Amino acid sequence: MPDAQGKVRYAVVGGGWISQGAFMPGVGQTDNSVITALVTGDPIKADKLAKLYNIKSYRYEEFSTLLASGEIDAIYLATPNFRHREFAEPALDAGIHVLLEKPMDTSQEDCQAITAAAERSGAKLMIAYRLHFEPGTVEMIHRVRAGDIGDPRLFSATFTQTVDPANHRMQSGYWAGPVTDMGPYPINAVRNLFDDEPLEVRAVAVQTPGREINTPDTVAVTMRFAEERMATFTVSYSLPYTERFQILGTKGEFEASPCFGFGEDSAISYRATIGGKTTEHEHPVVDQFAGETQYFSDCILQNREPEPDGDEGWRDVRVLEAIERALETGQPQRLDPLPKRPGISVEQARRLPLAKVPEYVNTTEPVS
Repeated sequence: MPDAQGKVRYAVVGGGWISQGAFMPGVGQTDNSVITALVTGDPIKADKLAKLYNIKSYRYEEFSTLLASGEIDAIYLATPNFRHREFAEPALDAGIHVLLEKPMDTSQEDCQAITAAAERSGAKLMIAYRLHFEPGTVEMIHRVRAGDIGDPRLFSATFTQTVDPANHRMQSGYWAGPVTDMGPYPINAVRNLFDDEPLEVRAVAVQTPGREINTPDTVAVTMRFAEERMATFTVSYSLPYTERFQILGTKGEFEASPCFGFGEDSAISYRATIGGKTTEHEHPVVDQFAGETQYFSDCILQNREPEPDGDEGWRDVRVLEAIERALETGQPQRLDPLPKRPGISVEQARRLPLAKVPEYVNTTEPVS
C-alpha cells in the first residue's frame, strides 16, 4: 500500500551515478512518489545516502528481507545490466512493482522471464524509457505519425562520448559496451518514429588504437525496415560528446539535437523543414526521471498498464542481440516481423522542473 500521503514507496536498487544523479533527486519533484529504502553493496554509500534521504539501507544479500518488509511498493532497478533479472524477477513475484533501467537485460530469455514474473503476480513492470515522457520527443513522434513529414523513409543518428578505459563498461565486453549502453536510444527512437520493427540488422565495429579496452568502442549499425525504409546509427565510447538524429520523410524532415540526454543542458529541441520552410521548435529542460516516475506511480495508483512495458524492452534487446550476432559473424541478421504496439500517447508527456542534484557519493560499486 502507498504511504499515508498516498505516495508510492520506492526502494532504489543499485546506488551508482544514474541513481544518485538522476532518479533519487527526481523523485522529490513528483507528487505521488517517495523513496523509503536503498539497496547497495557499498557501506560508505549506504550510510551517506541513507542519511541524506532519511531512508533505510539494505545490502544486496538482504534483498529478500526488504521485499517481505512491507516498507516498499516498488523498486527502481539500476544495477549493471547482467544483474537485472536477479532482482526484478523475485521483486515481481513478491508483488512489488518494478521500474527497470534499460536495456531490460542481457538476453531475450531473461527479458521474457522478467515479463512472465509480472504476469504471474499482476505487479506492474515498466522499462525506464524516460524519453517516452519528454515533451519534445513525444511531440516529434506524434507529428511523424500524423504525417507531417510524409512517409518516414530514412533515419540516422550519432551518439558518442569519451569514457575512461578504466571504467568497468570498457572492460566488460559487448553487454556493457556502447551498443547496449547508448544503442537503445536510437533503436527505440526509430522504432517509435517509424512505428515498426527492423527486419534486418548489419553492424561494423572498431577498437580505437591506443585505447586499453576489451570491447569494440565505436560501432555503426544499419537496420532495414519494411517497405525498404532504412535506419543507421553510430555509437562510440572514444569520441567527444555529441547526440543528434535526423528523420527524413517524403514531405520533409526533423533534425534533433540534443535528443537523447538529460540534465541541465538537455532541452530536447528540433528543426523541422517541410515544404521548403524551416521552423525551430524548442522545449524547456524537464526532469525526465521525475516524469517517468510520476507516470509509473500513476499507473500503480490507478491500476493502469504502463506503456513502455516488458514487451517494449524485449523488442530492443532482440535488436541488440542481432547486432551482437552481426558483429560476430560479419553477416546480416534477419528478424521476424512483429505486431505493432499501441505506441506513445501525447498524454504521456510530463513537464516537471529539474531537480537540484546533491554531491555525488563516491563508490566502489559499478554504475548502471
